[in-house]
Amino acid sequence: MEQLKWKKVKGRSSTELREREGVPFLVFPSLEAAGMVVHGFSTRLGGVSEGIYSSMNVSFTRGDQEEAVRENYRRLGAAIGFSCENLVCSDQTHTTNLRVATEEDRGKGFTRRKDYTDVDGLVTNVPGLVLATFYADCVPLYLVDPVRRCIGLSHAGWRGTAGKIGKKTAELMTEQYGSRPEDLLAAIGPSICQSCYEVSEDVIEKFREAFDERFHTELFYEKGGGKYQLNLWRANELAFLEAGLRPENIAVTDVCTCCNPALLFSHRASKGRRGNLGAFLMLK
Repeated sequence: MEQLKWKKVKGRSSTELREREGVPFLVFPSLEAAGMVVHGFSTRLGGVSEGIYSSMNVSFTRGDQEEAVRENYRRLGAAIGFSCENLVCSDQTHTTNLRVATEEDRGKGFTRRKDYTDVDGLVTNVPGLVLATFYADCVPLYLVDPVRRCIGLSHAGWRGTAGKIGKKTAELMTEQYGSRPEDLLAAIGPSICQSCYEVSEDVIEKFREAFDERFHTELFYEKGGGKYQLNLWRANELAFLEAGLRPENIAVTDVCTCCNPALLFSHRASKGRRGNLGAFLMLK
């Protein structure tokens, strides 16, 4: 791992690269410090997939060989510290739909078929359930409540970000488990940075509608020709703040997927020829 070259945002240090069992993965020390969760974010290294999926692809739906994907999960589980039989996987369609994961969901998406669709976020208070969501530029949102002992994990593309899925995840944890926003620890995971994320006017219109005008200069700037650069990291941070989280309890990634195509899958960098990364979160 010492030879691995990767770019991080200057002046920020929120994400660390670890390696176990020959498998590199990313973690947030701020979540580790809570002492009650196992978590990680996969890289594209350390697996057995080949070609455009090389090598740690965790998607069963992009054309990779199923047994290779299963072996990748087993390797990730051994490295991060979870059993694949305990996975509960999302069914992402860029919604803000959330599911409360219970004991009955254990294994869905890995050992059993999912009996739900259109789920971009999961919450649970069941120890040992491994929430899993999937990425190749979109934003992973981790939530941990060390007081009520519950967790949430959500996928935020631009639609989910404009829909404030992070805020909705925090609100569902309050509704289901009695979480208080001021107790929640959050992490905004590795994803595409503003410098790499060009979008069109119609996308920006959604953000103009969703966020107060005083934040617009923080969220996007115009390049010309109807093109803008959009800051998904800041938008998700603002949604968490709107939910009542404390600024000091929100860790914002310093790792861009598109800037690090050798380390991470990026839809933009690969022009869609790629596997998927995974975010994993489990209550001990």
